[in-house]
Amino acid sequence: MYRNNFADGAYQSWGPMGNIGAWGPEGWMLVALAVVAPFIIAAILWSVVWKGLALWHSARRGQYWWFLILLVVNTLGILEIIYLFFVAKLKFTDLFTLHSGHAPAEHHQHHNHS
Repeated sequence: MYRNNFADGAYQSWGPMGNIGAWGPEGWMLVALAVVAPFIIAAILWSVVWKGLALWHSARRGQYWWFLILLVVNTLGILEIIYLFFVAKLKFTDLFTLHSGHAPAEHHQHHNHS
């Protein structure tokens, strides 16, 4: 049961949560957003870092199917971590180096047989 009171020019709403106050009936959404926003930002940053590392290493290794899969599938970094540590078999110290095992040029060298 809701009762709106516009007395004295102030909007107050009484509802299942009691007096919500001057924010109106949607005030709880602002509070929820303020609580959840830091976690959403942290999850986005976490995911972007792992996705960037995985895409970099898969491209440098010439693993284009992995590159496409990692680009399209979003798993908050889980698939990216699996790729980096179990498929590419990199150590944590290898993640930030420019040389990640073998470069594509090593796979596609053309020999001149003249």
